[in-house]
Amino acid sequence: MNLRYAIVGTGAIGGYYGGRLANAGKEVHFLFNTEYEYVKNNGLKVDSVVGDFVVNPINAYKASMDMPKCDVVLVALKSTRNNQLKQILPPLLHNDTVIVLIQNGLGLEAQLAADFPNHTIAGGMAFICSSRIGVGHINHADYGALNVGFYQLPKITVLQQISSDFEQAKVPFAIAENLNEARWRKLVWNIPYNGLTVALNTSTDKLMQNADTRALVTDLMNEVLDGAAACGEKIEPEFVDKMLSMTDAMKPYAPSMKLDFDNHRTLEIQAIYSNPIATAKAAGCYMRKTEMLAQELKFLDGVGC
Repeated sequence: MNLRYAIVGTGAIGGYYGGRLANAGKEVHFLFNTEYEYVKNNGLKVDSVVGDFVVNPINAYKASMDMPKCDVVLVALKSTRNNQLKQILPPLLHNDTVIVLIQNGLGLEAQLAADFPNHTIAGGMAFICSSRIGVGHINHADYGALNVGFYQLPKITVLQQISSDFEQAKVPFAIAENLNEARWRKLVWNIPYNGLTVALNTSTDKLMQNADTRALVTDLMNEVLDGAAACGEKIEPEFVDKMLSMTDAMKPYAPSMKLDFDNHRTLEIQAIYSNPIATAKAAGCYMRKTEMLAQELKFLDGVGC
């Protein structure tokens, strides 16, 4: 089975994963915003720890209505733009299209399912250090694994083919049996590092090297475990040590929220903070330090520092 892919949101994440697929010979169609003209003429350049490449020629578009219908749509937009998906996605979809949300946070699939109740929807968790460093230019500095699980109307054989395609493209790929648990696991990393790098104007390595901020990171991680447990998702305590160790070994990194803040873009507070806080609170768990961090981020986001 040869799958046709669409990338909605060709930035640091969508550009990397879509670029890998295209570089491996898969049919991939990329939706661009401001970079369309440059990339159409010059291609998409990816510097990567597992091998640099350029996708040129490239199937680039500036409107989804100009794109073909695809078997798999990888949505890598910031979740703050998900309200646009109701208009963006329909031209790309046929009856059996699988929509994969490669985004951070909780509750994302439920929101999409309200607009697309008859389509297969999956969630993707990317553990990767990747950033956009120029027009049509992405730098992949570390890691890169993708974990995908179904939210509604699963198509197992298609997901297995997606997994095979990504493995051929040098992307470690895992199938999550429990999407909700997988999203909570991703929050164990996202909640402390995304927010603290913004609030403290720092990077992951500096957070880890300071005893006080390392302790705060650990407290926030354990609070996420408590929230997950209240919602019926038991995550082993050792997972915190695993995330700390992986971050210790990681190259100095500014997470996506820090880059958004530095570039005066709206922060993904709702998906990464407000939704998990509210979900846990409804289950009787109060994530107090997480809520304090979210309040600080809302202030910073509002004043445009």
